[in-house]
Amino acid sequence: MESSEEEDDFPSIESVTPQSKIHTIYQSNTEKGIRKLCFELLDLKDAVENLCGNTRAKYSAFLRLSEEVVEMEHELNELRKHISAQGILVQDLMNGVCHQLDEWARANGDIQESPHDPQNSDIEDPFPNELENHRMIFLENIDVLLAEHKVDEAIAAIDAEEKSYPELKSSGDTSSIEPSSFRSAFLKRKAILADQLIEITEQPSVGIGELKKALSSLLKLGKGSLAHQLLIKSYGSRLRKNVDAFLPLCPCYPETYSATLSNIVFSTISLATKELGLMFGDNPIYSNRVVQWAEWEIESFVRLVKENAPSSETVFGLRTASICVQASLSHCLVLESQGLKLSKLLLVLLRPYIEEVLELNFRRARKVVLDFTENDESLPLSPRFASPLSTFAASSDNAVVDSGMRFIFLVKDIVEQLTHLVILHFGGNILTRISQLFDKYVDSLIKALPGPAEDDGLTELKENTLTFRAETDSQQLALLGTAFTVAEELLPMVVSRFWSVLNETKEAGSGPAENVVGPTSNNIEFKDWRRHLQHTLDKLRDHFCRQYVLNFIYSRDGNTRLDVQIYLNGEGEDLLFDSDPLPSLPFQALFGKLQQLATVAGDVLLGKEKIQKILLARLTETVVMWLSDEQEFWGVLEDEAAPLHPSGLQQLSLDMHFTVEIARFAGYPSRNVQTIASSIITRAIRTFSARGIVSTLPETEWFVDTAKAAINKLLMGASGSDTSEIDEDHIIIHDDIITDSDDESPSPLSSVDSFESFASAVAGELESPVYTDPEN
Repeated sequence: MESSEEEDDFPSIESVTPQSKIHTIYQSNTEKGIRKLCFELLDLKDAVENLCGNTRAKYSAFLRLSEEVVEMEHELNELRKHISAQGILVQDLMNGVCHQLDEWARANGDIQESPHDPQNSDIEDPFPNELENHRMIFLENIDVLLAEHKVDEAIAAIDAEEKSYPELKSSGDTSSIEPSSFRSAFLKRKAILADQLIEITEQPSVGIGELKKALSSLLKLGKGSLAHQLLIKSYGSRLRKNVDAFLPLCPCYPETYSATLSNIVFSTISLATKELGLMFGDNPIYSNRVVQWAEWEIESFVRLVKENAPSSETVFGLRTASICVQASLSHCLVLESQGLKLSKLLLVLLRPYIEEVLELNFRRARKVVLDFTENDESLPLSPRFASPLSTFAASSDNAVVDSGMRFIFLVKDIVEQLTHLVILHFGGNILTRISQLFDKYVDSLIKALPGPAEDDGLTELKENTLTFRAETDSQQLALLGTAFTVAEELLPMVVSRFWSVLNETKEAGSGPAENVVGPTSNNIEFKDWRRHLQHTLDKLRDHFCRQYVLNFIYSRDGNTRLDVQIYLNGEGEDLLFDSDPLPSLPFQALFGKLQQLATVAGDVLLGKEKIQKILLARLTETVVMWLSDEQEFWGVLEDEAAPLHPSGLQQLSLDMHFTVEIARFAGYPSRNVQTIASSIITRAIRTFSARGIVSTLPETEWFVDTAKAAINKLLMGASGSDTSEIDEDHIIIHDDIITDSDDESPSPLSSVDSFESFASAVAGELESPVYTDPEN
């Protein structure tokens, strides 16, 4: 009533919630939840207390049960002892009774002598004697020891019994039934003991000490072969566990995992071999079994290496294979001191894998070398290898220099992955592959030279489109210089490690090193390898010389400049009466062509005089070789209708002597040029003589002096400068001789400035009148 009165007194605050209602609301939201949580906690407490009580009760029951089991075992042992004692008493009683019966029978005269019948022995002697008592007691003791798994005591007892009765070890049966039955029971218990020992060795957690103890016990039981097999099986099981634990880590160590895996496998084989030798000696049967097991493990090892190796075409794959060979063969050397010779087997298993890795790596290198579109600015070549090639960068397209650097980088990268033993066993194979890669590289350079490149061995390059062509003389000489620098300087430096390793092995003679030397057929001599590279360089040089000479001999319209008409359309005047005899215009142009090329070569091949001389000598030799083999030239000259004149023979002889003197004057090797030139002159004399044309040729000294004078005149720009106005039907000096578009100098035939550039020749060198090779 009071609240209603208050509400009447304050009618304006009807919307205010009473305090009692607020308490009711909060009580429903919090107090009820707390009470529920308390009830749940109390229930949980009761459950935990019940669980603890049950655990204590069960644990107490377990303890009581364990005590009862121990007591039961004790009672069983006591019962066994009691039964054994009772058996002894019964035995004694039976012996006493038998003794009394024997005495009673003898006293009454009932026992009569009769022959012994083995078949009635059981009837005549129904009670066991002392030996049988001993055997019964022995078998009972063995049964007790086997039941209690007292292996050592059981083995000692069996060993003592066998020493007391050697017939237990024999394989034949005894003559009586009783010993035979006892022997069967004895062998049965011995087999049970062996089974217990086998169970011990097959337990996963057995230690090495316990394993050796069990195997020694098997040896005492005469189970040597079984013990040997179990020891090998145990080490094989341990090895598989170690390998399985390591294999997931192989991707983390892509290069060195093979060495670690090799260490795991071969160290286990070594340890097993030592233990087997100590325990079983040098028995050949056991030794052969160890070898077979080791071979099987090595086969498994090689298979695992292949399965977990990186990609075979990468340098990582090559490095992995090299480390595998080095590590595994080193371990094989250690095993040889223990009597296990596994190196040959390992090499037989590894050889296909190594050769596959080498083949894929060189195939990758070949693709990169022949790809001239690749940018090689980031090649990490040291200045020792990059500097000799960078000198050609100013004279040629960068693609030529890049190709050389790319080739050296790839070969160097492959060689750096190889280990000492890989070089010993596969060095010849690798060097052969390097020389084959160089062949492909040179073939690609030949493709870049002007002219058709349809030579043998270039069919593979037809599919590769080159991005550059060496058009000018400087570019072609830079290309040749790059190839010669790679073959003569850089490549020998890269593979020098091969020869040092092989020489060290040869000098070592006999000893451990000879066990790892590869077969003789795998080795390769340095001279033979260099000779192969030189043959490949000669192929490049000859192609350049052939195309260069053909471009000189044939004009753009296909007509030959060395036309036979030069020697047919003479005026009939004897050269001896000519005040100023000169070689024919094509050979004067040849002199200028070689002079210009020598000048360019002096700039491009600076410091490589040997290459310059060999190249220019080969060019001179190619000219006379072409003339000697040109069938069209000789066909016209030897035609009976050809208008021959004595002056033609003299002019041809002078041209040949002039060519020889060019080579001699410039310091080139001239023996081949002189030989070919002499054969051309002899053939020409024979042709003219066959036509009845008698031509008195001057002495050889006259031709030599005339040729030298002509060289002097052409170099000094003396009178008779008609060489600068040569007929275009024969030689177009200003258009065709100067092939380098950057050289705008006048014809070298009339240039005094070119005097010093032509192999630094001086007029004093022209005094010798006889043909001699300056190098000899």
